[in-house]
Amino acid sequence: MKRSQLLLFISLISLALSAQTPSENNQKDWKLIYRGAATKINDLVHTKLEAKFDYEKSYMYGKVWITLKPHFYPTDSLSLDAKGMDIHQISMVRDAKNAPLKFAYDGEILKIRLDKTYKSNEPYTVFIDYTSKPNEFKTHGSEAIKDAKGLYFINPKGEEADKPTQVWTQGETESTSVWCPTIDKPDQKSTQEFIMTVPAKYVSLSNGKLISQKNNSDGTRTDTWKMDEPNAPYLFFMGIGDYAVIKDSYKGKEVNYYVEKEYSPVAKRIFGNTPEMMAFFSKVLGVEYPWNKYSQMTARDYVSGAMENTTATLHSDVLQQDARQLADGNIYETYVAHELFHQWFGDLVTAESWSNLTVNESFANFSETLWNEYKYGKDAGDETNFKDLQKYLADETNPYKDLVRYHYADREDMFDMVSYSKGGRILNMLRNYVGDSAFFKSLNLYLNTNKYKNGEADQLRLAFEEVTGQDLHWYWNQWYYGSGHPKLDIKYIYDDAAGKVKVVISQTQAHDTAGEAAGKVFRLPLAIDIYHGANKQRHKVWVENKTDTFTYSYSKRPDLVNVDGDKIILCEKKDHKTLDNFIHQYKHAGRYLDRREAIDACAEQQDNDKAVDLLKTAMHDRYDELRIFVMSSLDLDRKNIKDAFEPIIFGLAQNDSSALVRAKAIELLGKYNKPTYKSLFLKAVYDSSYSVSGNALSALSELDPVQASDIAQKFIKEPAKGNLMTAIIEISIKSGHFENFEALEDGFDKMPFSQKKMDNLPYFAGMLLKIDNTEQVKKGVDAIVRFRDAISSEQREELGNLINNNILKPIADRKDSAGHKDQADYIRSKISPRGF
Repeated sequence: MKRSQLLLFISLISLALSAQTPSENNQKDWKLIYRGAATKINDLVHTKLEAKFDYEKSYMYGKVWITLKPHFYPTDSLSLDAKGMDIHQISMVRDAKNAPLKFAYDGEILKIRLDKTYKSNEPYTVFIDYTSKPNEFKTHGSEAIKDAKGLYFINPKGEEADKPTQVWTQGETESTSVWCPTIDKPDQKSTQEFIMTVPAKYVSLSNGKLISQKNNSDGTRTDTWKMDEPNAPYLFFMGIGDYAVIKDSYKGKEVNYYVEKEYSPVAKRIFGNTPEMMAFFSKVLGVEYPWNKYSQMTARDYVSGAMENTTATLHSDVLQQDARQLADGNIYETYVAHELFHQWFGDLVTAESWSNLTVNESFANFSETLWNEYKYGKDAGDETNFKDLQKYLADETNPYKDLVRYHYADREDMFDMVSYSKGGRILNMLRNYVGDSAFFKSLNLYLNTNKYKNGEADQLRLAFEEVTGQDLHWYWNQWYYGSGHPKLDIKYIYDDAAGKVKVVISQTQAHDTAGEAAGKVFRLPLAIDIYHGANKQRHKVWVENKTDTFTYSYSKRPDLVNVDGDKIILCEKKDHKTLDNFIHQYKHAGRYLDRREAIDACAEQQDNDKAVDLLKTAMHDRYDELRIFVMSSLDLDRKNIKDAFEPIIFGLAQNDSSALVRAKAIELLGKYNKPTYKSLFLKAVYDSSYSVSGNALSALSELDPVQASDIAQKFIKEPAKGNLMTAIIEISIKSGHFENFEALEDGFDKMPFSQKKMDNLPYFAGMLLKIDNTEQVKKGVDAIVRFRDAISSEQREELGNLINNNILKPIADRKDSAGHKDQADYIRSKISPRGF
C-alpha cells in the first residue's frame, strides 16, 4: 500500500515517561530521535474479536480476547495501543473465568497490571470490553493515507441517496488500535478469529476464511472469519456492505471480487487477471501464494489508493470502471498487481519497522514493472520503470532522503516516492546487475528465511550475498543507506585519424553542503554499446569516479555509442549525442527508452528534415504510448509539421488499434478546423471509448457548435465520464445550456479524485459563474469543497489554498459584483480562514 511510526514501550514506567520525550511531530527535535524497531516486551499470539456495529452513532462495540506471552524477559505488565475508546472492563481469563485487572488509560495507551509475573514460555489471555468511537478520535494521515481513524462508517444512516452504506477498516500505519486494542507495531504478528455481527442484507469480509454464518432474530447475521497464519495488526481487516461477490479461483483457492452491484458485469474485466498474477508471482518467486484465499473489495470515500490487508485487499472505488472506461484499458491494473505482491512482501514477510518500509513498498512498486513486462511486453515494463523514475525526480526534496531512514518527523513521512518509486528502481537495477536467475533465487531465500516474521534491508542483503557469493555492502550503502542519485554528463570525442573514440562520463551531482551526500560519487556498473549499422558490441564498465574516460578503437567511425545500453541506471543525464546518433538509436538500439529519447531529440529539431522523417516513422511505433508521445510532441503551429503529419494523424484517427491513440489523433485533427473531418467526428462521438467520444465531441464543437451542444445535452442524460464529461461541461459552458445542471454537477462530483478531476475543475467553476440559481450554485460549490477536502494531507496546503484563492474566492467576488450577495457569502463561508 501507500503508510507509518514507532514508539518505544519497555515497561509501565517507560510508558509513563514517554510523555516527557520529544513528540514525533516536533519538527525541531525529530533528527535527534532514532526510529528503530519497537522493543518487544510481550508478543501477540492470537486475537479473538467480537464486533457489533452501531450505524446511528458510528460506534463499534467490541469484546476482544488477546493471547500473548512475554518475548523473553519475565513481566507483570502489559501495554496496549487503544486509541479513543471507552474501556468498560479488563480481565485475565483463567480456567474459563474472568478476573478483573487494574489498568490506567490515557486515551491512547492501556497500561495493564497483570495478575502475576509471566515467563517467556507462559501464554496468557486478557479480555477487554470496550467501545470504539472512531469519528471522535482526532489524528492525521499522510501523502499515501489521507486519514488515520482506523474504522470508517460510510453513509451509515443512508442519508446520501447515491452512496452505498459501508463499513471498512484501514490499519496502516498504526490505526487498527482505534477499533481493536493491540500492540499496534509492525514487528508484532497474531493469528485471528473475527466474529462480526452485521445487518443480514450485507456481506462481510475479513482476513482468512469464512468458517460460519448464523442468522439472528433481530435482522442481523453473525459471520466468523478465521486466520490460522500470523500477520501484523496493521493488516487486520473488516469490511461490510451491499456488494456483489464475483467468484474466481486459483489452484482451488477462493479468489473473490467484492464490487458494487452495478459493476458486477465488468468485475472480471477489472480484477480478472488476478489468478494469472498469482500464478506468475508464485512462479518467479518460487514461493506459492502463501494464504488460503484472496479477496479484493472496493470502498467509497477511501483514504488511500489500496491496502494489502492479508488475504483481503481493499481498493478505492476508482477501480470500479464501467465498460466504456475499460475500452481505454484498465488503467488501475497495476494497483491489483501492487497489492497482490504485498501478500509476499509486507504480509508474509513484514518490515520490522517503518524505517525499513522499503522491504514492503519498494517491492510492491517493482511488481508493477514486473507484471507489465510479463503481461504486455518489455516496452510496457520499461515505460512503467521510466514513469516511476520521473515520479521520484519530480520532488526536489527526494534526493536528500535515505531509502532506509532511522530519523524522520513522523512515520507517515516514510510513505513517499523514495520508499516507492526510487526503491522500485533500485530493485530493478539490482535485478539487472545480478541477473534474473540470481535475483529471484535471492528473493526466494529472503522469503523462506523470514516467512511469517519480519524483515529489514540487511536481511535482504544477506540473502543476495549468500546466493551471488558477492559482498554487496557497497550497493546497500550507496542505495539503501544513502541518499541522492547520479547526474551524468556524457560526451563523445572521436579521433578518426587515430581510430579511437573516448567516452567521457562525468558525475555532476551537487548536494547541500550540510547534507551527508555532499561530494558523493556513485559506483555504477553499466553497459556501453557500440553500433556499426545493426551490429552491436557491448562493453561492461564501472563508473566510479567524478570523471571516467573509456577509450575504444575503430576502423570506421561507429554510428552510435550508447551509454547505459540497458537503460537501467537511476540517474539524470545530459547525453551529447548528435541527431544522427539518436536516429540510429531509435532504429537499432530498440528499447522503449532508446526510442523515447530519440523522439525527444527529434522533437527539439522540427525544422530539420531528418528529425521530421524520424518523427513520421515513430508515428507508427510498435508501442501505443510512444505513438501518443510523438503526437504530443508535434508543433502544429509550424506549417511544415501541420501539413506533413495531417494524413498520418488522419490514418491513426481512423484505424489505430488503440483507443487512446485514436483519441489523441482526433484531438489533433480538431485543431485543423476542417469541415472534411466532420463525418469522422460525428461517427467517433458514439465510440465505446469515453476518450475517443469526448475528444470527438470537443473537435466537433469547433466545427459545428450547435450540433455539438445538442449531442452534449443528450449525452449528459446518460452515464458520462473522463474526456466525455470534460467535453460536455466545456460545451455546456460555451453554449449556456445549464438546464441539465444536476447531471453535470453529479458527473463532476462522482469523478474519482485524480488529475483528470483537477483538469475539469476550471470548467466546472466557469459554469458556476454563469448560473444565477442560488441552490445550484451552492450545490456546485459543495462539490468543489468535497473535492478540496479529499486532497491528501501532504498536498492540502498547496492545492487546497489554490482552490480557495484561485477558484472559490474569484467566484465569490464575481457573484458579489453581480448582486448575488447571498451566493457570495455562502461561498466565502466555505473558504477556510486558516488555509490548509
